[in-house]
Amino acid sequence: NYGFARFLLGSDWSPTNIPASYGILPMIVGSLLITLGAIVIGVPTGILTSVFMVYYCPKPVYGFLKSAINLMAAIPSIVYGFFGLQLLVPWIRSFLGNGMSVLTASLLLGIMILPTIISLSESAIRTVPKTYYSGSLALGASHERSIFSVILPAARSGILSAVILGIGRAVGETMAVILVAGNQPIIPSGLFSGTRT
Repeated sequence: NYGFARFLLGSDWSPTNIPASYGILPMIVGSLLITLGAIVIGVPTGILTSVFMVYYCPKPVYGFLKSAINLMAAIPSIVYGFFGLQLLVPWIRSFLGNGMSVLTASLLLGIMILPTIISLSESAIRTVPKTYYSGSLALGASHERSIFSVILPAARSGILSAVILGIGRAVGETMAVILVAGNQPIIPSGLFSGTRT
């Protein structure tokens, strides 16, 4: 009998040893750290991109950008993993460590959740009545203040839904993260340390 507490809180994963040990705490910590990093990278970028697409983007650029985002949403996670392995890992390696780390996985996962957050946040922003924006301008607010102080708070529930769905995708991704995180069943000691999810 191994026991649920030892399974959940054990820090050693050695299923081939005699006796075998099956502690998944390093994988839980790795998953949480990588997901948190992806949220820090992906959420602000996604929301600001959706604001740009609604209020700042020229029409010809909008068509290209919207197509690119839809294409990104359709790319399988293994392709993202290959992209991370070929581009992100060598780039991070040039700074510090071997490149397969929590930081690399967080960057890749942050990119992967962008299409979900951008598309749903854009829809939420577009559902806010135009009278909110024009009324804010009529009261003397600037373009930026009207967007960030009136429109975004009005679209808060839709944006929150977009963020939650993005987090759900980040937590559920496995293949791409395994390729770039180092696949080491240890509790990471920092951003440049490898881990497993």
